[in-house]
Amino acid sequence: MQRTLAIMKPDTVRQKKTGEILRRLEADGFKVIGMKMVHLTQDQAAAFYAVHKERPFYTSLVQFMSSGPVVPIALERENAIERLRTLMGATDPAKAADGTIRKDLATNVEQNAIHGSDSETSASIELPFFFTNLELIS
Repeated sequence: MQRTLAIMKPDTVRQKKTGEILRRLEADGFKVIGMKMVHLTQDQAAAFYAVHKERPFYTSLVQFMSSGPVVPIALERENAIERLRTLMGATDPAKAADGTIRKDLATNVEQNAIHGSDSETSASIELPFFFTNLELIS
């Protein structure tokens, strides 16, 4: 079993699509082992996305991710990281495959509905950003 982090972004929460994404995750075999709603400050969003600090989209990403509540979800299943990346679809919803979360629910390349850890290393850093071990149910 592998663990990963997904975050339903502010656009998803505003559009009341959290239930739809959760339904898709569970239907695909993911087990939810932790979930909460938080409103990140700009400093928290900046810390979470620090890996992108040198990229041109960093400032707008931090502003967007702190613009409203988000729903971080700790997930578990076999090949969780790869499977979540496939289920999410390409970062740009216009380039995402039909039936993926981003193709169906995202607005644009920045407001793209969901974040997912892109590697085991990322997941090992991102999960503890939002969840303590006591908050994760196995």
